[in-house]
Amino acid sequence: MTRPSNRQINELRTVEIETGYNPYAEGSCLIKMGNTHVLCTATVETNVPPFLRGKGEGWVTAEYGMLPRSTHSRMQRKKSAESGRTQEIQRLIGRSLRAVVDTKAMGETQIRVDCDVIQADGGTRTASITGAYVAIKLAEAWMKKKKLITTDIVREPVSAVSCGIYEGKPVLDLDYVEDSNAGADTNFILTASGGIVEIQGTAEDKPFNRDEFNALFELAEHGCKQLFVAQQIAIEKALAE
Repeated sequence: MTRPSNRQINELRTVEIETGYNPYAEGSCLIKMGNTHVLCTATVETNVPPFLRGKGEGWVTAEYGMLPRSTHSRMQRKKSAESGRTQEIQRLIGRSLRAVVDTKAMGETQIRVDCDVIQADGGTRTASITGAYVAIKLAEAWMKKKKLITTDIVREPVSAVSCGIYEGKPVLDLDYVEDSNAGADTNFILTASGGIVEIQGTAEDKPFNRDEFNALFELAEHGCKQLFVAQQIAIEKALAE
């Protein structure tokens, strides 16, 4: 079996994380997973949602969107309520970040993470989570510098990757061609300590079995370990500048 990109079954697309892409945001990066490019920005606000006011606790939330020509044909710009898919993805991003953030250490501060897809070639939600972690770590450093917090609020790294069964074989990091023809499509959100934040999996033509799932999980762990390294390199480089 030859993948359309000629990658090995356990090979990620080329990963690039450019920090400081938006000079106005408290934390930002442009993450490129092959031809999927996502701008992630983190905004720090000194307020919290009404249900947290007066409790001395912070909050992390996320928004996600795709630019009209991020895909092969132009999509309509969202001007009103988000689609069900958009809501699902931004809730996923928010859950993934809150899983590794100590909101009680934030005080009554909120971090809003925006993930805007500039170019889509599969795996936009997983790239968004991986990039969002970098943005929030840079926002954390900004908060410490401004004395909004006195300690790290992010407990550990989180990253995400897609895996699937393509032409009968489990493969890592699906691009659009593979994703649109996959027999099974899964997304894994994992932490650096080996924790599972969320797993999403769907069979497209026939059910996949436990052995195939285990193979997908192993591929995801392999991929996320590489993403943790890329995240750390990007963060250390940004903080050293």
